This record gives sequence, C-alpha cells and structure tokens, in this order.
Amino acid sequence: MDIRRTVLWMIFSFSLLLLWNNWQVHTGKPSLFGEWGQTQTSKTPARPGAASAPAKPADTSVPTGVTASAAPAATGGVPENARKAASPSEKINIKTDVYDLTFDTTGAQLVKAELTKFTDLEDPSKPMVLLDDSAHSTYMAQTGVVGAPQGQSFPTHLTPFRLVSSERVMSGDSLDVVFEAQSGDVKVVKTYTLHRGRYDIGVRNDVYNVGNSPVTPSLYYQLTRDGNDPPNTSHFYSTFTGPVVYSSEDKYQKVKFSDIDKNKASYVKQSNDGWIGMVQHYFASAWVPPEGQARHNEILRVSDNLYAVRAIEALGAIAPGQHKTIQSQLWVGPQDQSAMSRVAPGLDVVVDYGFLTIIAKPLFKLMTWIHSFVGNWGWTIVVLTLLIKLVFYPLSAASYRSMAKMKLVAPRLQALREKFGGDRAKMNQAMMEMYRTEKINPLGGCLPMIVQVPVFIALYWVLLGSVEMRGAPWILWIHDLSARDPLFILPAIMMATMFLQIKLNPTPPDPMQAKMMMFMPLVFGGMMFFFPAGLVLYYCFNNAVSIAQQRFIMHKLDKENAAAHR
Repeated sequence: MDIRRTVLWMIFSFSLLLLWNNWQVHTGKPSLFGEWGQTQTSKTPARPGAASAPAKPADTSVPTGVTASAAPAATGGVPENARKAASPSEKINIKTDVYDLTFDTTGAQLVKAELTKFTDLEDPSKPMVLLDDSAHSTYMAQTGVVGAPQGQSFPTHLTPFRLVSSERVMSGDSLDVVFEAQSGDVKVVKTYTLHRGRYDIGVRNDVYNVGNSPVTPSLYYQLTRDGNDPPNTSHFYSTFTGPVVYSSEDKYQKVKFSDIDKNKASYVKQSNDGWIGMVQHYFASAWVPPEGQARHNEILRVSDNLYAVRAIEALGAIAPGQHKTIQSQLWVGPQDQSAMSRVAPGLDVVVDYGFLTIIAKPLFKLMTWIHSFVGNWGWTIVVLTLLIKLVFYPLSAASYRSMAKMKLVAPRLQALREKFGGDRAKMNQAMMEMYRTEKINPLGGCLPMIVQVPVFIALYWVLLGSVEMRGAPWILWIHDLSARDPLFILPAIMMATMFLQIKLNPTPPDPMQAKMMMFMPLVFGGMMFFFPAGLVLYYCFNNAVSIAQQRFIMHKLDKENAAAHR
C-alpha cells in the first residue's frame, strides 16, 4: 500500500475543506468549525454556591432605551421608529495622551472613544474609533442604578447628569471626570479616572440615600453595541466579534449575535467574580466589577441589530443619609495582553488562541522578547521563524533525508508500477521489499513534519491575533503588517517558494496526484493575496529556510552516497 500517497491525499483533502470553509464564511454562512479559538459557548445551569446571594432582585429592571442615535440597521442606516425622542444633553470632550473621549450627560455614559495611538485603516489621517454613537455605529459603555420602589426611579443611563469637574485635557498623570445626578431618593456621583498612557479607566459610583427611608438599589454595568462587523473585516479568515463573559469557574465564554437573536445564548448567569465585555479583532471593551461581589450577568437583544451585555450587582440596604462607594474598572482599548492581565484575572484571554493556547502563549512571549532587541515586528517574525526552524532542525533533517532517499528510488518505483500494472497487491509487496532493502521508511518524510504542525498553526494564530501587528511597518513597501501586501510581492514570492519545494520533493508516482500537488501553490498562493502581510512574511521565510535546509541536507546526502560508491 502506498502510505505516502494516502497521507498526501489527506493533506490535500483537508486543504480543500479549509477552502470550502473560507467560502462559507465569505458568503455569510457559519464556519464549518465554529469560531476558531472559541473556548466555551455552552454552559450547565448555575451551580449552587456560585454566588453568595441572588445578584438581581426581583424588582430590578434595567431600562432598554438608547441615546438619540439609536440602533444602526444591519445596512448602516437608522430606522426612524428606533430613535428615542431626543432629550436635552451635552457632549463632553475629554483628551488624554491615548484617548479622545466623548461623554454624554444623559446617563454620564461614554459614547465615543478615539484611540489616538492607532490610525483608522480606511483613513490613516484619522484616529481609530472604538466606541461610537452615530448614525452608522452604536457602541457605548454605560452604568446606572435600579431597584427603586414603585412610583420612583433611580439614576440610570437615561437620566440627565451634570458635569461637576472642570478639567477636560489631561495635564498630569491622571484626570478625574465627575458627573452627578439625583432621581427619587438616590443621588449618584460618577467619577471616571483616566491615567496617562493607560487604557484602563477607574469608575467610581458613589450612591447616596437622600430620602427618609432605607433603599436597596442595584448597580449595573453595561456595554451596548450594534451587530455590524468592524470596518475592514476580512472574509478570508474568521475572527470573533460579540459579547463575552468571564468567571473563575466557567472561564471565557463567547456568545454570537446570531445565538442571541435565536434565544440560544448560553453563559454563566450568576457569579461573584470575573468581568463582561465586547470583543472584536485587535480591540476590546470590558467592565470589571469589584471581586467577591455577587452579580447577575445578562446578554440580550435590545432592538433590531442592537445588543447589550450587562452585570447587575445588589448593593444591599443603604440607610437614610448614608452612602456606598463602588469602585470598578473599564477597559476601552487594544488587546494588550500584558496591560490587561494587570487589570483583572483572565482579561488577557480576549486574545484567544483556543486549544493551542499552551503553545501560542510561550510563542507570543518569545516574540515580544525578540522585539525588545530587534525593535521591528517584521524582523521579529523573521527571527522567530528562524529560531523555530533551528529548534526543529533534527526533525526536518530526518524528513528531508527520507524524501531524498525516496527521490533516488523514484525511477525504481515507476519501473515496479510498469512491471506489475494493475496488480496492486504484488506491486505493494514489491515496494515494501524495496523499502526494507534500501532502509527507507515511507512515512519518514511525513511524520517529522506532522509533529511540527501544531507549533506552526499556533504561530499563525499568534500573528493573526496580536494587536502589535496593527500599523507596524517592516521594510520599503510594507507599512502595516496587519494589512495585505499592497504590491502583492510577498504572496508572489510565497507561490514561487511553494513551487520550488514541490520540485525538490519526490514526484508522486500517480500522475493525477502529481498534477494536484502542482496546483496547490496556486490555491494557497491565491489565498495569501488577501491575508495580512505579517502572516505571508512568516510563510515566505518559513518556506525559504525549509528550502535552504533541504538543499543543505540533500547536498550532504549526495556527498555521502558518492563516498560510499568509491
């Protein structure tokens, strides 16, 4: 039996499956594999003891209204019947070294966040906009207080607030933006603390009882977002966009917008730790409530193409004249794993490598260490790929030696095929006898390569998911490693290296199989025309080093064979 041919056909079949999957995603159908790196989407019912007390009292109801811009339709427009009647409000602009923020005095909510250290991919002269409340995009961070007695209401994200602080441009290491509002027997003072050079925002809610009887309010943290894909979303590789929930017991859970629409969203409802968030490629927002406080998590469809993820925590009884202070954290920014891990446990897993995390995490740390010396992410990819190839050199050498031996006996294999014709049993028996005589393992060229596959797949996801690639230049025409090669030079080089590798390998004895192998560089090379330049650079250099190693080993083997026949 020609085991090598079977393995090659398996590889080719898997390649066709990947191509079909990409076409499914491109045409709007779900991926055959789900979301790559999705760690958990289905949950068992909440376990007893998961939270010390019910976090959502029965009388708690969070208002579902939105601001005047309302919810963008899937096509980007705003239906008139989705708009809320405009209420008097003021937009407050706050600037730091990394932010250009806009707060709305309605609810003291954060309605726009421009990340000044990142450029817009469509217009590099403008900063990247993450949060927004406009006619074509809705993405906001909100908090409010609920649980008022019948006939009253407490300050929510729809309540008019008043700006108390005066400073609007950061001049020191931090800046407090303070709002206050009173509704019913509760007054809320909301303080956003911005820090120089950081994307974690401290949010303090001081809840005062200004009435004559005790109140038992609940505080909610909410992220509201439309279901549109971020700008420049590629159809040739899949990345997750949507709400997420994290807890120490249930870990990282993603929920698709489509599952919310179908009432199939499944996630942990009761918890006393963790965080909630919205993620997209390279960027994320997240609310991190106080640790050890019971909370109730909700993910819901607010209106057409508008969704919310929220956490509600009961504050307990507040006596007249007393108040409670609740300190939380809000992340609005890039998926910076190092910085996010310092804000809350598990926050860095928004950069999700899935089942290959155990390999991908060390690779990312090695990559950042190399970058600290090299200073350029393009050259970092080159050096990292070279180091990995050197580590796997013994395996590669074994594989190339086996392939070189197979290439030497290729004429004899062809002669056996011609001799035995259609008698496959005799032909396979003769082939096995020849392999034993020549001390050739027919799987010797495949098995060492298969061992390396998980590492190279993990590196693929590290390069695809690392925000460090966004806007990072390499040399000459490559100004952004997260964007495709504008001149298509790297994809062309990759196709050429794949053709050269096929020529260096033994020709498959089956003519149809040989034609299929020659067709593969066109397929994969064509895909690479639409992939980020950083990924294509990795493939190009990996192929180039593989060719150099293969030529070196084959040259050594030729010299050994020449010496043996003297």
